[in-house]
Amino acid sequence: MKRNLLAIAIPALLVAAGANASIEVWNKDGNKVDFYGRVKAANNITDRGQKDEGDDTSARLGMSGQTQITDSVTGYGRWEYEAKAGKNSSNEVRYAFAGLNFGDLGSFDYGRNDGVLKAITAYTDVLPQFGGDAANNDWNVLSARTKAVATYRNNNFFGLTDDISFALQYADNGDNSNDFKEDAVRGESREAYGANVQWNIFDTGLTAGAGYAQTSNSDNRQSTWAGGLKYDNYNLYLAANYFQSKFKDVVEYSWSNGYTKNADGKVRGFELVAQYGIDLEVGRITPSLAYVQHKVKADSVHFTDNNVHYRGYGFNSPVAKYVSLGATYDLNKNFSTIVEYKFNLLDRDDYGAYKNTKNSRGHGSKPGTKDVLGVGLIYQF
Repeated sequence: MKRNLLAIAIPALLVAAGANASIEVWNKDGNKVDFYGRVKAANNITDRGQKDEGDDTSARLGMSGQTQITDSVTGYGRWEYEAKAGKNSSNEVRYAFAGLNFGDLGSFDYGRNDGVLKAITAYTDVLPQFGGDAANNDWNVLSARTKAVATYRNNNFFGLTDDISFALQYADNGDNSNDFKEDAVRGESREAYGANVQWNIFDTGLTAGAGYAQTSNSDNRQSTWAGGLKYDNYNLYLAANYFQSKFKDVVEYSWSNGYTKNADGKVRGFELVAQYGIDLEVGRITPSLAYVQHKVKADSVHFTDNNVHYRGYGFNSPVAKYVSLGATYDLNKNFSTIVEYKFNLLDRDDYGAYKNTKNSRGHGSKPGTKDVLGVGLIYQF
């Protein structure tokens, strides 16, 4: 079977991609394999001193498969790869996991997968080009794609109702959050665990979700909780989420005699999104409006990050703050155009302005306070 599958998969992929069709390369005797992909040609137009300025072209290719083992047990797997083709020509395996689905008893899988809080932060991660700030794994625990995670999911509360779902997750030294300690920069990672629950409120189109996750290291513990609401009915989509992360021993009290003492810090944020789909004679256009604000708080007289010092009592500064106005125009199910303008509301002295510069150490670089225009074309199958 494996030899036959490989023999038809690659030719089918090439032919179907040219025909703008979804690719089902195998579906026989309880076994199914699909290929999917995306090419995004995009550019972010802004000041050259800011991060993420310029070409943002990338390509993705993935596959998903399942096999019927018994009447009630199904095996499944997914793999997805992304290649950056613009100024940052880096590559990433986005997903690589396999698992078993036991029907009403839920599913279990292991590998590189979304962190358990991504189900909540994804409510507002729907902007045409930007967004996804709450899914930043440098700040929040198990909120983005994470390596070495074991996940249990149940999408119908053991068969009792389709309106309630939940998930439990353990990261085996796979979470690399905590930007303050620079774990993400050094490539370090830690044990973490978390859970989420979501409620589809009857047939109203309204969904409420909440989740919690934390790392297991008592000397450098970090925790995140998140809550969200979304309304998706007919052409209207509304979403909001709020999160808070706590960091242990990440800020520093300093006295004139040189004595220092570690203290805790927090990051809090909320995001709001409104979108409305309009059917046209050719295709569909979806205008989008969003507001994002995240703040880092530390009751300290001497806050240090990456050898850059922030002085003053009650450090409380925005990490991200902007209004987004944009639109997605789906010409058909395979081809879209996107445009989004980010009104940057950061001041030059804000912590986020420092982090938004190309030279993050701040030596001679301008603060990242400029607006950004993102434009792009997307082909997907």
